[in-house]
Amino acid sequence: MSTSTVRAVGKSEPLSWSRTVERELVHRTSVAEVLLTEVRPTHIPHVFLAAASWPRAHATFPRDGSQRHSPLILVETLRQLGLYIPLRFYAVPAAFHAVITDLYFHLSPADELPARAGATEITCSARVSAVRRVPDASAVGLRLSVTFAAYGVTFGQGGGGVRFLDGARFTALRARSTVGAVPARRPEGGCRPPTAQLTVNHPHDAVLALDQGELLVSPADPLHPFFFDHPTDHVPGMVLLEAARQAASYCSRGRLSRPLFGRLKASRFTELTPPARVLCTRHGSTCAFRILQDGTETARGTFSYT
Repeated sequence: MSTSTVRAVGKSEPLSWSRTVERELVHRTSVAEVLLTEVRPTHIPHVFLAAASWPRAHATFPRDGSQRHSPLILVETLRQLGLYIPLRFYAVPAAFHAVITDLYFHLSPADELPARAGATEITCSARVSAVRRVPDASAVGLRLSVTFAAYGVTFGQGGGGVRFLDGARFTALRARSTVGAVPARRPEGGCRPPTAQLTVNHPHDAVLALDQGELLVSPADPLHPFFFDHPTDHVPGMVLLEAARQAASYCSRGRLSRPLFGRLKASRFTELTPPARVLCTRHGSTCAFRILQDGTETARGTFSYT
């Protein structure tokens, strides 16, 4: 049991960072990629406390010179909470498909602590709102707002919306997809920008390719242990967010690499093929991005760096 004394609202027992939650409830195949260790309700309706363990050196997410954690670990924790809480506490059937509609995150750099030896114990306070249910009481949609703290200091927040679809609705929504497709391969004649310009730890972490001057969503590793931890028939939202982050880094020659604020809204699925384009426009310390596929926008968002 952790020696931390952070306590849940209305509970006498401290939160635990001793073991991870069930990997199936956060849609992860590898236990190593599960960040949540405990999630519990409070005496306040629709409010939950959660514990998460952030590794000092995640294999995928880069850290800057200050040794702060990557903001995408916060986003991944948010994603896992957005799955675990509905599946565990809102009667969403495990067979339903989760569709993230939008998300945001915001970091306070003055309050961030450097990564510690071993792992950083994160405490999350999550509030659920806008719950939509079907007659059998299963939730089919909700919004989540989360604050993040480490060792008593709140340093970030995030939130977003998620829908849950049964097999028939999901199949109808995915009618134009190619079921069983594999992640998009490198475009013919394309090349990878240097890792330093994308601010990634290793070449296989690149999710962009450069083809005739255009940046394309094209993961270097179709079996990447984080981005493709489990099979998918579309480009995951985390890949889109990382593609946009890499595009901003590339367009700024590596100067804008660690966003402090980010927002992503998906209007439709981004398919695995053909490779989607990433358009990135810089306005000082802010980058606006769009994801286009076959001329149609599938997602858009912004990053801010101050």
